[in-house]
Amino acid sequence: MRTPAAVLGTAAGAGVLGLALAARGVPTAMGAPEDVLRAVAATSTRARDGRFRNTEPSTPLLGSNVELLRALLTRGRTGWPARPVPLAPLAPPGPATPLAVTWYGHSSVLIEIDGRRLLADPMWSERASPSRRIGPRRMHPAPAPLATLPPVDAVLISHDHYDHLDAPTVRSLLRLGDAPFVVPLGVGEHLRCWGVPRRRVVELDWGGTAEVAGIELRCTEARHFSGRGLTRNITLWSSWGVTGPAHRAYFGGDTGYTAAFAEAGRGLGPFDLVLLPIGAYNHRWPDVHMTPEETVRAVDDLRGRVLLPVHWATFNLGFHSWAEPIERVRAAAASAGVRLVVPIPGQRLDLSATTELRDWWTAIA
Repeated sequence: MRTPAAVLGTAAGAGVLGLALAARGVPTAMGAPEDVLRAVAATSTRARDGRFRNTEPSTPLLGSNVELLRALLTRGRTGWPARPVPLAPLAPPGPATPLAVTWYGHSSVLIEIDGRRLLADPMWSERASPSRRIGPRRMHPAPAPLATLPPVDAVLISHDHYDHLDAPTVRSLLRLGDAPFVVPLGVGEHLRCWGVPRRRVVELDWGGTAEVAGIELRCTEARHFSGRGLTRNITLWSSWGVTGPAHRAYFGGDTGYTAAFAEAGRGLGPFDLVLLPIGAYNHRWPDVHMTPEETVRAVDDLRGRVLLPVHWATFNLGFHSWAEPIERVRAAAASAGVRLVVPIPGQRLDLSATTELRDWWTAIA
């Protein structure tokens, strides 16, 4: 018969083992050291005291951390679909077209523009976390292995949060091709920590541009924050304007509503395609993530012609129901006369052809 002390000892040992497994690989996944990132921030006029700041004052987190933790622990299955999320069947890639897009879930998209391909915010891991055992996990599998994607001309990153910048995905892309990573200031230090050579990293401040394969990539202002540990805002966050010879696209990344949309619309638009976030909004952080209605308003600011919503369906990062963001953005887009496209994860849409909006989400919500 096992004594109570033996049982407690076994439980304690299991707990220590569990913590050790959860922590495995975490320091590497977190990326560059703080002192290195602060040194990069010091080179930008947009940073003060080693930290980047939003141009527009942003409301900090409302409520206490205790209140937020209680809400997280009691939300249960809120935010999860009732049934499995459908995935598009794998299809062999053809040549890049003048304007097409493939959504892989959350904010991961493959943009085809004037015969070139750009992969934005690729995130293929099971969890949006530095740990492989704890943290937000996928609500659907990645719809296609990274190795099945066609060669890309550039990889765009909007900021360093785990649901947008994923170390295992970066390492895989490093092996699979030779495309440059085009990133906001400071994010390149994370990439170099993970083995990406300097020649493959292009770092830009807001307003900076780079040309890749005949496509101009402009780092544009977003309203958000950054950080992979306890210290925030020592790397920059951004959206991206993409200008080809005949078409233009705007990738919002992760952002609250901002006057920078109208500025981008005037200076870079009109945009044939805009990809903007619609999920994980909450009254506790009103300036960090847009509501779906704000997203539709941003399309007008940007002078956008087609909206593809991102930042929903894949990771449960808020307190709303799984389908609420897409239901609200559909209603707002219809009211505003905005053309909306909502592919299932893994589906490629050729935007040079007429595409009808198909409701695939209601049946599984």
